[in-house]
Amino acid sequence: MANKGSKPSDRRAGKRRDRDKRVGTRIPELGYYLIVTDIKETEKNYFEGLRDSIPEKLKDHLVIKVEKAKTVELVKKALELTGQDSQYRIPWIVFDRDQVKDFDDIVQEAEKSQVGAGWSNPCFEIWLYAYFGEMPVIRESYVCCERFAEKFEKVLKQKYAKNDKDIYRKIVEYGDEEGAIKLAGRCYRKCLEDGKRKTSEMWPACKVQELVGAIREKISQKIKKK
Repeated sequence: MANKGSKPSDRRAGKRRDRDKRVGTRIPELGYYLIVTDIKETEKNYFEGLRDSIPEKLKDHLVIKVEKAKTVELVKKALELTGQDSQYRIPWIVFDRDQVKDFDDIVQEAEKSQVGAGWSNPCFEIWLYAYFGEMPVIRESYVCCERFAEKFEKVLKQKYAKNDKDIYRKIVEYGDEEGAIKLAGRCYRKCLEDGKRKTSEMWPACKVQELVGAIREKISQKIKKK
């Protein structure tokens, strides 16, 4: 109950301060990225690694939450988890072409729902390949995975495992993330220049670089300001 002697303007200012305080603890300054991926472990481990790589002093400023869902329910899950905080959360789905029948439809559904679509064609490994300065023209996902595993072993002198929880740290340590973002962007633009409009027709290509690039840019800008 407000004090009888307090002025209405004082009470309103107090409520605003309380509201701002609550909002400040709930909404990270650099964004709340909600990433929903399918049941594959590689993508989940990669983005959790990216999350864990955020400098300790910035972890309250930028949140990355990774959730899992069935491929056909990715957009639905992203929207559900965004919920009433849609003005504060930045939803993305991450999945690859592989054998997904409704690949193009899922991408279009995400775009219409204002959910970022971090797709890869033919598979997520084509994005990881870019860290080593290559995005070879491969159409089949199993071939891409096999060839990336060979490249990974050649560079790191160890076997590649899709369930490796340390995959992000390793790929950044031995590869070039900034170069990967630029290379993936060029490959995507090349597909557009070649008249390809459906994501299922764009290979090798991906959109994961847009998500990773946005997160990295925010971290870089914040560090420069400090």
